[in-house]
Amino acid sequence: MMKLLPILLFLSLSIALIAQHKDETDINEEALSKPLVERFILDEIKSLRQENQSLRTQVTEQIAEAKLESSDRAVDYTTSTINNIFYIITAGASLLVLLGWRSLNDIKKSLKIDMSRKVDNLTNDYESRLKNIETKMAERSKTIIETQQDITNTNSIHSLWMRVGLEKSEEEKITMYDEILNINPSDIEAMAYKADALLEIGEVRWALNLSNTAIGLDDEYAQAYWQRACAYARLDNKAEAVRDIKKALELSDALESELLTEKHFDNLHDYKSFKELTAHLGESN
Repeated sequence: MMKLLPILLFLSLSIALIAQHKDETDINEEALSKPLVERFILDEIKSLRQENQSLRTQVTEQIAEAKLESSDRAVDYTTSTINNIFYIITAGASLLVLLGWRSLNDIKKSLKIDMSRKVDNLTNDYESRLKNIETKMAERSKTIIETQQDITNTNSIHSLWMRVGLEKSEEEKITMYDEILNINPSDIEAMAYKADALLEIGEVRWALNLSNTAIGLDDEYAQAYWQRACAYARLDNKAEAVRDIKKALELSDALESELLTEKHFDNLHDYKSFKELTAHLGESN
C-alpha cells in the first residue's frame, strides 16, 4: 500500500500537468485562430464588394447599350420617315410633271383660269337670273298696266252705254258708238247697235257693211244677223233678209217676239218665205 501511494501521487501530478498543458494549448490555439478568422471574414467582404462593383459596372454598361440601341432605332425610324416623305414628294412632283403641271406658276395660272371660269359662270348665272326677273317684272308691269287700262276702258265703255241709253238723237248715239269702238274696235255689240242707228238715219249701205264686219268677228252673234236682215230688207233683198232672219232666230229665240214688230221688215210681210216663217213660228207658239 505504501508502495502504491507514490505511484498514485505521480499519476495524479502527471494527469494534472497534462490537463494544465492541454488547457494552455487550447488557449494558445484559440489565440492563434482568432486573427485568422477575422482575416478570412475581411477577405470575403472585400471579395463581395469587388463582385458587387463588377456587377454594377455590367448593369450600367447594359443600360447604356440599351439606350444607345433605342436611340439608333429612333434615328433609323426618323431617317426612314423623312426618306419616305421625300419619296412621296418626288413621286407627286413627277406625277404633276406628267400631268402637265410643270411648275408652281403653271398651278397658279391654272387656278386663276379655273377661278375666272367659275366667276364667269356665276356671273352669267346671276345675269341670266336677273334678266329672267327683269323679264317677269316687265311682264307683270305690262299685265298690271293692261289690267288698269282694261278697267279704265271698261268704265269708259260702261259710261258711254249709259249715255247711249239716255240719248234720243241717233247721230249722238252713233258718235258714242264710235267712241266705244275707238276704245274696243272688236266690240261687235257696239257695231250691231250702230248699224241699227245707221238704219234709222237711212245709211243702209253703211249699216250692211258694219253688220258684215260684226259677223266676220263673231258668226254666232244673233243681233248682227238681225241687223243685216234689216239692211237687206231695206235694200229689197228679200231672200237674203229671210235667210239672215232664220239664222238670227236659230241663235236667239228671244228675237221671235220682234219679228212682226220690226219696222224694217214691213216690205217682207207679203213675201212668201217670210209668211211661211211667221206661220211656222205661230204654230210653234
